[in-house]
Amino acid sequence: MIFLRDKFFNLCVIFFALAMHAVLPAMSHAQVSTAAAEGPIIDRIEVSGNQRIETSTIETYLLLNIGDTYTDELGDASLKRLFGTGLFSDVDVGRRGTTLVVEVAENPIINRIVFEGNKYKDDEDIYEEIQLRPRIVFSRARVRADVQRILEIYRRGGRFAATVEPKVIQLEQNRVNLVFEVSEGAKSVIGKINFLGNKVFNNDILRSKLATVESRWWKFLASEDTYDPDRLNYDKQLLRDFYREQGYADFRVTSAVAELSPDKKNFFINISVEEGDLYNFGEIKVDSQIEELENELLERLVYTREGAQYDVTAIDDTVEMLTDIAGLRGYAFVDIRPQVRRNRNDQTVDVTYVINEAPRVYVEEIKIIDNVRTHDRVIRRELRLVEGDAYNSSKLNRSEIRVQSLQFFQEVEIEQLEGTAADKTILEITVEEQPTGELSVGLGYSSFEGLMVNFSIGDRNLIGKGQQYRLGAQISKRRKQVDVSFTEPYFLNRRLAAGVDVYIRDTNFIESGYQQRSYGGSLRTGFPITEYVMMNVAYNIRQDRVRTSLFSDSPYIRDNSGDFLTSSLRYGIAYNSLDNPQKPNRGQLLQLSQEVAGLGGNEKYLRTTGNYDFFYPIYKFWILNLSAEGGHVEGLGRTVRLNNRFFLGNPRIRGFKESGVGPREYTDSYNELWRGFNLGGNTFYKASAELFIPLGGGARDLGIEASIYTDVGAVFNVDAEDTLISQSGLVYNLLGNNATPRVTVGIGFSWQSPFGPFRIDLAKAVKNQPSDETEFFQFNVGTRF
Repeated sequence: MIFLRDKFFNLCVIFFALAMHAVLPAMSHAQVSTAAAEGPIIDRIEVSGNQRIETSTIETYLLLNIGDTYTDELGDASLKRLFGTGLFSDVDVGRRGTTLVVEVAENPIINRIVFEGNKYKDDEDIYEEIQLRPRIVFSRARVRADVQRILEIYRRGGRFAATVEPKVIQLEQNRVNLVFEVSEGAKSVIGKINFLGNKVFNNDILRSKLATVESRWWKFLASEDTYDPDRLNYDKQLLRDFYREQGYADFRVTSAVAELSPDKKNFFINISVEEGDLYNFGEIKVDSQIEELENELLERLVYTREGAQYDVTAIDDTVEMLTDIAGLRGYAFVDIRPQVRRNRNDQTVDVTYVINEAPRVYVEEIKIIDNVRTHDRVIRRELRLVEGDAYNSSKLNRSEIRVQSLQFFQEVEIEQLEGTAADKTILEITVEEQPTGELSVGLGYSSFEGLMVNFSIGDRNLIGKGQQYRLGAQISKRRKQVDVSFTEPYFLNRRLAAGVDVYIRDTNFIESGYQQRSYGGSLRTGFPITEYVMMNVAYNIRQDRVRTSLFSDSPYIRDNSGDFLTSSLRYGIAYNSLDNPQKPNRGQLLQLSQEVAGLGGNEKYLRTTGNYDFFYPIYKFWILNLSAEGGHVEGLGRTVRLNNRFFLGNPRIRGFKESGVGPREYTDSYNELWRGFNLGGNTFYKASAELFIPLGGGARDLGIEASIYTDVGAVFNVDAEDTLISQSGLVYNLLGNNATPRVTVGIGFSWQSPFGPFRIDLAKAVKNQPSDETEFFQFNVGTRF
């Protein structure tokens, strides 16, 4: 039966084909196909479902117009175009007879966008990343795209467990409120970093070279313990740099894979490496195409030496050094290319430094950009290059440091641009101004001053001319003072600083048993001798009223009461090569000064002081600071009074109380609670070594830093007998009047908080005299409002 049915079906098909051939004998196969595809002619277009969008607007997206022949292909294409606008949630395109029928359902308009559940990211931060905005058309595709953008924000912050659920609240007039419900989840941190294939250096050494760190509870301020794909790529480069610095020229990272734990709390990073062989430098040559730069001389200056262990950093340093030498000779755009040839047979690397020919360059123009408030001349007078000068890289670097040292700008960038000819360059100086005015009221507390209240108003860049003024007042349990100052840094348009100071001070020196009220002022000037050396001169006049303690008849104290007029001339010289006056990382500061009192008045002495600071970056943000200072005051025909001596203690030597170091009076009537007054000294010295330790990128962003230090110093040489008898018959002895060094070690933490500066010091006096007063914990904190 099945066979007969199939035979019947085949006969029917043959019969139908013969019949069609008989009916359409003259039609070609192409004509048959065209006739089947053609439809009716459109004579009317009907659009429905649109509320906000004009019918004419919808018709512009159609591929069919009145008079066109309708086809299914054109209908489908028109439907896709309407969907592609994102204006509609549903579209239907068809025909009813000769009428083209278009039915649409419009997407709603967004009324508001709201974020819920986000704590670690502000609404503004998320809003800036998404594309949707109020009063634009809602689209589910756009919502899905914005969800991915929000998730990416959290992943960049290390929160891979974050989820975002969009919710739509329907409103009248086809409007919606869009709510992104965020579940931020726990931070996904680095649980472990493993290395495979390393034999020369162990895992701990390699981990220390990475920017990414393993998460530990004590690293709560670090931001590098979260997974970041970009940081992982940077880590691969750091590993390559480290191995090539150690001589392994063939080193490579074969893979670096980060795996997220099932609970999405920890990442485990596995890095596979191939260390390769150890290489040494082979033949080293310099090939200079510039006649003034001789090959023989430059070859003696390069940092790479034949036979030394291969170090890619030495090559980079050599290129930088050669570039600086060329810059000093006026070649701004010198092209130095090290040609490196690796000899795998004997594990050596030959290097040829090719210095391509370049013209000597002159400064054609200096442009200053984005200085809205600061006058051009204020910036230009700090530059060490002017239009027409031969280019000099050293002077250019110094110019950038000097402009930055003005403290008027947050950022200073000097870019070299090609001039109108090959031997000309344009210097473009872009600055980002920062506020220089100050109006503040402060409230704070310190272990030295106690509760403090202060007020100040001033400006470092008065009306953009670089002038400085300040009016300040401070009240604490120890001090009351008002001071006014004004400085013109370029007096009479010359490199001559001129200033005036006026002050009133009432200070209670509790540790030394006297109170001093002073009225005074000074006229000062300063001028440069060389680029780094400054000379300064000042005339000071001061009226002091000194009152000693009424509770003591000590001859060391009471003989210092009275009214004293000091008229003095102070002169000094300073060498300053610091790269930043506020937070130096590199450079030196040396200051020497003398003050001669006796130009009138009833005080006569010669005071000599000096101090030295040295800053050097050891590694990245690790900064070493070595400092030393000292001084001596000599009475001219009379003894030096108590208020003109040197005092030493917190904060200059941490680990001791204020004025806790040096000579002190003592009598048998004193006890453990009262150890007598500190008398200061005519001579002092002090030195310290401090290492600033980075706490991670997060701490740097918050202005937090730590340091370890040791302080050494002493104050001595009092113009008095070792034993004196008071009017009441008590015997007073002088203790601690010697140059024996006092030594402390400690650790400090500082925070430039939004409420003001905050510092804590924990210091232990490891060497001191019985008469000294030590203090382990010291802190200072302030606030502004």
